[in-house]
Amino acid sequence: MTRETTRRGFVTGAVGAGAARVATTPAAAQETGTDGGATPSGGGTATGDGTATGGGTAGGGTAAGDGTAGGGTAGGGGGGQPDFGTFFEDVDNYDGSVADLRGEGEPEVQVGTEANGGFFGFGPAAVHVENGATVTWTWTGRGCPHNVVADEGAFDSGEAGCEEVSPFEFTFEEDGIYRYHCAPHLQLGMKGAVVVGTDYPTADTGGGGGGPGIPTVPDTALTLGVAAGFAMAATLGLTYLFIKYGGDYGEFDEA
Repeated sequence: MTRETTRRGFVTGAVGAGAARVATTPAAAQETGTDGGATPSGGGTATGDGTATGGGTAGGGTAAGDGTAGGGTAGGGGGGQPDFGTFFEDVDNYDGSVADLRGEGEPEVQVGTEANGGFFGFGPAAVHVENGATVTWTWTGRGCPHNVVADEGAFDSGEAGCEEVSPFEFTFEEDGIYRYHCAPHLQLGMKGAVVVGTDYPTADTGGGGGGPGIPTVPDTALTLGVAAGFAMAATLGLTYLFIKYGGDYGEFDEA
C-alpha cells in the first residue's frame, strides 16, 4: 500500500464521519424538542404519550379559574400583582408595593400622611385585606380637611374634615380592587386603593397571558445544524492540514 493510498483513505474516513454527524444532529435536535408529546392546552398536564390530562396545571401555574395567576394577566385574577393601571402615576408615596394586611385583626389606613408636597397622602397607599375585613381610616390631624371617597361609589366618608370625622370604617364583602381618593386633594395625588380577597385583576408581567413558554423546535434544530456544519468544516480543514504538512507515517512498502 502506498503513502498516497493511505492518505486518501484517511481523508475519506474523516469526511464520512463529518457527514454522519451533520445527518444525525438535526434529527437529534428534533427528537429533543418534541419528545414527551404535545404541550398541554386548556390547563392540562402533558403525559409521555403526548396527551393532556385534566389536572388543571399549565407552565408551573394553575388555571385562572382557580384564582391563581400563571405569570401573566389572569382573567379572574387572584394571587398576582394587582392591576392598578395608571391610577397611581401621580402618587409619590406609592412605590409599587402593596401592604399585606391579611390576617390583621383591625387593618388601618392613615389619612393625612406626608406625601405629595404636604400631608396629602393615605398611608399605606395600597393595602391588601381579606374578604370580610373592616378597614378603618384614621385622620392624622394634618393637611386637613380630608375625606375618603371610593371612585366607583362603594363607600364615602362624607364631608371633608379633620379629627371630628375620624375614624371612618367600611367592611369589604366582595373581592376586587377598590380605588379611592380625597376629594379636596385629588389633584395633588391623594389617592389610595384596597385590594380584597383573591379574585381581582392582575397586572400583565410579560408571561404571554399566563401560558407556558413553548420553545420553537425548528429554530433550535436549525441552530444545532449550523453549529454542526461549522464543526465539520473545522474538522476537515484540520485533517487536511495535518495530512499535507504534518505527521510521520513511516516507510511503506510498495504494493
